[in-house]
Amino acid sequence: MRALITGGRGFVGHWLAEHLREQGDEAVVIDIETDVADPGAIGPVVAEAAPDAIYHLAARTHVGESWDAPSEVLRVNVLGTAEVLAAARASGTDPLVLVISSAEVYGVVRPEDLPLTEDSPVAPATPYAASKSAAEQVALQAWRGFGQPVIVVRPFNHIGPGQAPTFAVPALARRIVTALAEGASSLPVGTLTTRRDFTDVRDVVRAYRLLVEHGEPGSLYNVCSGHDVAIGEIADRLLSLADATLTLETDPALVRPVDLPVLRGDPGRLERATGWKPTIALDDTIADVLAYWRAELAR
Repeated sequence: MRALITGGRGFVGHWLAEHLREQGDEAVVIDIETDVADPGAIGPVVAEAAPDAIYHLAARTHVGESWDAPSEVLRVNVLGTAEVLAAARASGTDPLVLVISSAEVYGVVRPEDLPLTEDSPVAPATPYAASKSAAEQVALQAWRGFGQPVIVVRPFNHIGPGQAPTFAVPALARRIVTALAEGASSLPVGTLTTRRDFTDVRDVVRAYRLLVEHGEPGSLYNVCSGHDVAIGEIADRLLSLADATLTLETDPALVRPVDLPVLRGDPGRLERATGWKPTIALDDTIADVLAYWRAELAR
């Protein structure tokens, strides 16, 4: 299979390209050098790649930063999706397009509404979530209006080695390694009570490829573990793995304007369609993240 990955040199894109090549696929990777929201840029790239499948990962992904630049988030995430789909329709190869949304579209939910299924109502609470919800509709409209083969995925939080420290888990790991190196006694943290459904990025990219092979066009799929864990528990596990005794101190600068209290998904639809199950334990993922930052900061 010949695949085109937009956003292919980012955290997830790197792991996806590696997985596709391991499976014998040919992966063409584009990233920030191609503005996906510019039809004059993305159209020729898709035509030249002539892919059988497009994994559309390119996006502005940081939830907190989306408050500062909502127009740019909408431009890249919504218009970018529309232009990638248009380029795919014009390419002549009729590629299946896997559009990466986010579990953030579900918004603030009550504990009794969990686990979240693909049929749960969406109520975006951040500019990032609003952009992803709109991108979903653009994608599904292409399926309904053009019969274009499109699948939308809603990944819940995914973590692993190589993720930028703008996200909670790698940020904690990096701060712990730095604090130990500097002999600090405390660790700045954001909100520790939020609970998230974490999956290793290496399991997530397996799910993406399986959906391209076995998913139903026009459908939505959660990608998640089905279990939620508090950020505070992740911090405790990292401290234990690092053999560190640090006092956790809340830093107001690290607290988001809106932070969803809990997200936990139901991966049943994905599992029924593909047979996918997560294979990497959370403790192993956390250990890999910590090891990554130890190696990075030792350079």
